[in-house]
Amino acid sequence: MAQKKQEMWITLYISLYLSFNCMYAASVLRSDTCHLQGHFRLNGMYQDGDVILGGLFQVHFFTVFPDLSFKTEPEPPYCEKFDMESFQQAQTMAFAINEINKNPDLLPNITLGYNLYDNCVRLGMAFRAAMSLISGTEKSFSNLNCTGPPPVVGIVGDPSSTPSIAISSVLGLFRVPIVSYYATCSCLSERKKYPSFFRTIPSDAFQVRAMVQILRHFGWTWVGLIYSDDDYGVYAAQSFHQEMQLFGHCVAFSEILPHYNNPRDIQRIIGMIQASTARVVVVFSTSSFLLPLMDEVVLQNMTGRQWIASEAWATSPVYHTPRLLPYLGGTLGIAVRRGKIQGLHDFLLHIRPSNEPKNNMLRIFWENMFGCSYETGATVKDGEQVKNICTGEEDPIPTNTPYTDVSGLRAAYNVYKAVYALAHALHDLMQCEEGRGPFSGNRCADINKLKPWQLVHYLQKVNFTTGFGDHVSFDKNGDALAIYDVLNWQPSSDGSIRIYTVGVVNEGATTGMVLKLEEDAIYWNFETKKPPRSVCSESCPPGTRRATRKGLPVCCFDCLPCRDGDISNSTDAFECTTCPDEFWSSPDNNQCVPKEVEFLSYEEPLGISLTTASLLGTCFSGLVMIDFAHHRNTPIVRANNSELSFLLLLSLKMCFLCVLLFIGQPQLWTCQLRHAVFGISFVLCISSILVKTMVVIAVFKSSRPEGKGTMKWFGAVQQRCTVLLLTALQVVICAVWLSSASPTPHKNNHYIRSKIVYECAIGSVAGFSVLLGYIGLLAAVSFLLAFLARNLPDNFNEAKFITFSMLIFCAVWIAFVPAYVSSPGKYAVAVEIFAILASSFGLLVAIFAPKCYIILLHPERNTKNAIMGRETQNK
Repeated sequence: MAQKKQEMWITLYISLYLSFNCMYAASVLRSDTCHLQGHFRLNGMYQDGDVILGGLFQVHFFTVFPDLSFKTEPEPPYCEKFDMESFQQAQTMAFAINEINKNPDLLPNITLGYNLYDNCVRLGMAFRAAMSLISGTEKSFSNLNCTGPPPVVGIVGDPSSTPSIAISSVLGLFRVPIVSYYATCSCLSERKKYPSFFRTIPSDAFQVRAMVQILRHFGWTWVGLIYSDDDYGVYAAQSFHQEMQLFGHCVAFSEILPHYNNPRDIQRIIGMIQASTARVVVVFSTSSFLLPLMDEVVLQNMTGRQWIASEAWATSPVYHTPRLLPYLGGTLGIAVRRGKIQGLHDFLLHIRPSNEPKNNMLRIFWENMFGCSYETGATVKDGEQVKNICTGEEDPIPTNTPYTDVSGLRAAYNVYKAVYALAHALHDLMQCEEGRGPFSGNRCADINKLKPWQLVHYLQKVNFTTGFGDHVSFDKNGDALAIYDVLNWQPSSDGSIRIYTVGVVNEGATTGMVLKLEEDAIYWNFETKKPPRSVCSESCPPGTRRATRKGLPVCCFDCLPCRDGDISNSTDAFECTTCPDEFWSSPDNNQCVPKEVEFLSYEEPLGISLTTASLLGTCFSGLVMIDFAHHRNTPIVRANNSELSFLLLLSLKMCFLCVLLFIGQPQLWTCQLRHAVFGISFVLCISSILVKTMVVIAVFKSSRPEGKGTMKWFGAVQQRCTVLLLTALQVVICAVWLSSASPTPHKNNHYIRSKIVYECAIGSVAGFSVLLGYIGLLAAVSFLLAFLARNLPDNFNEAKFITFSMLIFCAVWIAFVPAYVSSPGKYAVAVEIFAILASSFGLLVAIFAPKCYIILLHPERNTKNAIMGRETQNK
């Protein structure tokens, strides 16, 4: 739409340009005098001077276009509904020029004049006024050399964005400086398109950012948007959508106010507002566009909405009536900086109407101010109202209108700054020293032959401070410094609406957008007297994340809890953060806490049970050893080499005690010793059993004639050496393993994600496998030999018990492998300890329980004959 409008202006400009050229050519061919081909009927004010400044103001609200039949010469359009506040702005320009003319330090010896026109809030009228300013309104002129200054050297205005775009598109081609005091469209900051456009009001880009800051401050993430169907509204809405998206906020609905008062469109917009869950409505519009909507709001009694007003209507007195208080009370608005102008109030009260046609705006003002008329006759009737004749001597001092109210000068203050900006630019131009000028050849501009682009050069460098203390300068895009007042509409004593300043928002190069609010001073038009909630979904608390609902804006979401191990420690987190390796999520998933370190502890029941079993096994082994030592001379102890029995009991004690190295927090020395002690102890035990088995077989064979020399190979020395040799081989295996890849403490995060399993890493799988394999080999050989010797004809054949013990041993360790692999964390250590204890108790009970039974309960059987079975034979 904006592109189509731009094309329309270009077409309009080309048509005007060709028309003016044809008019100029025709007039020159006919005579030496140029004549205007037409004259616009415009309301204006004029004051002569050496240099003239132009001005465009919205003194009337509406333009009436007569019926165009083209059977007679078309009547020019005319304006209706006088706006006192806008006329005050026009008078502010006149006051500023008079003040400058009285200032000996600013533009000495130069008298400024002005030529002001009313644009009647219509593009056509604004364009007519701009053309009249730039071309002049003299009906004819004969000076074809065009010497002297141009009709106006610069224009203050237009206050609206759409006329400013159109006028700047044309006048910008000739570099005529335009300083607007109220056109805020961000599109006007495009310097290539509008090279001579300046403004003393911040761009909509700043305004939008300021409004979004207010929304963010109160947590309003779900808002409605209404905007006028003009460049001001369209560009502001585009910027608003982008800024809201940037901060993750959403627009619940976006509606365009119709150009004309179409009841169906107005009712549709009201229906959209009522149906939406958004409680905050942002409006970018001028007062004239918004009036029909507010009338419908009153008609349908629509309350419970928080309105956010753009600067175009935030200070408009049209809405400050008691009728609108129940609906618009509490409105928050953005307004340009309010200023104070000394002497303006007196100036406004002492103007008088003039009979000069160029000053007809004063006569119109006078008629509207005092309800009189300048028409001849005693009285005139306006409908049912009888008007008196204006004398021009009426006293404006007792009146109380927006015209005389100077308590909140905002747009008027911008007009004041715009006039002074042009004056300072002219002053700098006049101060130029020939030979040091900024133009080609170091030349200066000549005020009598002034080119508009020369003034633009100085306007870009303007830098001054107003009497109110505000700094005025322009950035590279011609924009003013961004600063706004935050307004709040509050009820006054007479039931109407009164505006209060409750904050300020400004933007600095380093600080960014800064919002300062006095929240206690804000009036909220709700039963709770608190800010409303306007969100599509309530905020997600820490420990959860936002999950957008399918097909809905990002502000509409569900809150999903973070999975175990992930956290979110902020409100409305989009993603959950995974905790570091040694940390885990808290129960609420809102912080990372150190993981529980898991190992088989002495304090827990399982650790206590295994420790108790280990100590019991050690004690039992010790008691058996004491029992055997006490009865060391009895046949049952001396049988099969008592020395091997004591060595076997010692190794079993070591097997029981090595369990204690597996319990408790792993340390380097415990990790290195646990498997080494375990491996050596079990090899000592199994090798003792193996030698005992071999002795049993050797004794049996030596009892036969063919094997009488067998025992000489299995004497006590040979038995000890065999045990030591087999054990020494395991010691070598352990030494090689510990020196090459020693077991070390290791924090394992893979078994259980929520815990750290503190375990001993075996270092070398091959070393550990060789250690276990060697134990298994000895056990298998012992089992095989004992199994073969189980039926030897002794009454007390120890080979039977060894067979049974080795069967238990092998069964335990075969079952250990799958149980160990499938057990997580500390339970793997518990399985290994259980295997050690079970196999040790199996060996202790299977081998030594029968002997202790005879020694303690049946000592009569503890004889050589009983052991050899001879007592039975004698009987």
